[in-house]
Amino acid sequence: MSASELFAQSYSRGPDGVFSAPGRVNLIGEHTDYTGGLVLPFAIDARAWMAAARNDDSVVRVVSAQRPGPVESVRLDQLNPQSPAAASWAGYVFGAVWALREAGHEVSGFDLAVDSQVPTGAGLSSSAAVECVTTLAVSSLSGLTLPVLEIARLSQQAENDFVGVPCGPMDQTASAASRAGSVLLFDTGAGTVENIPFDPAADGLAVLVIDTKVAHSLADGEYARRRSSCERATAILGLGSLRDLSVDDLPGAMDTLGDDVLGRRVRHVVTENDRVAQTVELLREGQLAKIGDLLVASHRSLQYDYDVSCAELDQAVDSALAAGAVGARMTGGGFGGSVLALVPTELVETVISQVAADFADRGFTAPVPRIVAPADGARRDQ
Repeated sequence: MSASELFAQSYSRGPDGVFSAPGRVNLIGEHTDYTGGLVLPFAIDARAWMAAARNDDSVVRVVSAQRPGPVESVRLDQLNPQSPAAASWAGYVFGAVWALREAGHEVSGFDLAVDSQVPTGAGLSSSAAVECVTTLAVSSLSGLTLPVLEIARLSQQAENDFVGVPCGPMDQTASAASRAGSVLLFDTGAGTVENIPFDPAADGLAVLVIDTKVAHSLADGEYARRRSSCERATAILGLGSLRDLSVDDLPGAMDTLGDDVLGRRVRHVVTENDRVAQTVELLREGQLAKIGDLLVASHRSLQYDYDVSCAELDQAVDSALAAGAVGARMTGGGFGGSVLALVPTELVETVISQVAADFADRGFTAPVPRIVAPADGARRDQ
């Protein structure tokens, strides 16, 4: 059932508009966005659609095609992070409306219907897609024209301050600001974005995303602990952000920290920023096929220095590489989710079969593969 059909069924009228926002994969640059670093994500063609219309009841109502049940609702004057609404599945929607109001925008009541095809728990930013489409839909139908980076900022605020997940700005920025046929170079410290052409098919390659079916939850504390470690290391080193460190600075910084765990966390962030910069340089030179080693190095750093991988992610990477992938790495916050593999087009089925067979041999849940290509960010569809 489409968002429009669900809206009509739920509210006995038609919507004033239909909007969508995509999920994302991150080509490279993981756990750097909350330390002022560089990230290189792109939007994918799995999207969250929202049908929306204003109401005169000072109530926000929402229903989801993925969560059969009654309409969730909350009064505007009761919309706050302490309300039960923040803990419900609809918290991402309510949080986006709350963030708009916190920013001083006049937002009335709304009736909303969501149909999201972005898999949850797969590391593809399903929450950011819902937040961004809500921010765009509600702001547009309230007569506002917000820049894409403001849509991203308010959507991140919804997740940070309303839902309570201390994510960095990458996911929402990718969902809001990406363009088809490109990756998004996002300098989180400078707050700048640049779309860089990215066309794997032209090089005989495909981007294969392998969902390990290990559902992750960034709200379970591990993500927050990684962020806290980076903040503690930054303070000990007397830096404005870890972005201020170069690879050459690492030995001295790790000696100063005098702590193996903090040292490894910092080493990941610093070397990951360097890998993003190298990847961008290769893409600008039209050398996409040469980024494979950087993808693998990123995964090993996340596996051993940042400790955010798991057996299924490591197996998917190893299997993909053994079957001929140019490069592979986990994508997303980790602790489950998906692996991204850059694969010669003629080997895609071979890689998929190898990963499936190796998962079966180890007794893992069967993974779900999908080919993705760079897509447009948040937009109005009707």
